[in-house]
Amino acid sequence: MTITGDRPYFDLPTLLQLTGEKRQSVIVQLSRFQKQGKISPLRRGMYVFAEPFRKKTPAAVFLANRIYSPSYLSFHWALWYYDIIPEHVFEYTNVTTRVPRTFKNEFGVFSYTHIKQSCFGGYRTAELDGSRFLVAEPEKALADLWYIGKGEWTVERMAEMRFQNFKAISSGKLAAHVRLYGHQRLVRALQNWRHFIRLEKKGTKTL
Repeated sequence: MTITGDRPYFDLPTLLQLTGEKRQSVIVQLSRFQKQGKISPLRRGMYVFAEPFRKKTPAAVFLANRIYSPSYLSFHWALWYYDIIPEHVFEYTNVTTRVPRTFKNEFGVFSYTHIKQSCFGGYRTAELDGSRFLVAEPEKALADLWYIGKGEWTVERMAEMRFQNFKAISSGKLAAHVRLYGHQRLVRALQNWRHFIRLEKKGTKTL
C-alpha cells in the first residue's frame, strides 16, 4: 500500500477505495505504519502523517469539521473566536446531529455535542491561517450554549461568563435562533440577555 504525505488527512474508506486492497490487509499496514511512527491517529480509522513524513500540517479548525461530521464549531470556542467571551478556549467545541463524542489527538481536544436536526444550522464558512472551516454565527453559538447549559441563564450567570463585544450579536438573529429551539428556558434567557446588556451599558454591577 502506497500513500503520500500530500493529503492533510486520510481515512480507512478512502484508502480502501484508492488502493483496491482488502480491508484487513489495509488495517494491518496502517497498524504497522503507526507503530513505526509514520502516521498518527485523529480518531479510529482516521489518520495524518507524522512529522517529518507529512508535507503540510493541517490546522485544528480544519480538522474539527472532518473528524466527526456533520458538525460545526460552536459554544465556547466560537464565542471566543468572535471575542464574545475573553478567555482563550483550547477545546474545539462542536455541534453535531450524531451521538456526542470527544476525541483527543496531537492537535487538541475535539468535543461534539448533539442537537436535533431541525436546529442544525446558523453556521458559516470562515478562514483562519489559510484554512477554511465551519463555525456557528455569533448568535447561533450563543443560542447553542444556552441550549446545552443546564439550568436557568440568569443575569448573574451571564455576568459570570464575562460576555462582551455585544455589537457582534444581532438581537433579531438571536431571537430567531431562540424561536427555532422552541424552549421557554431559552426565551427567558433571551429576556435576561437583553436586561444584562442594558445593565452592562449603564455600568451597573450585576455581581
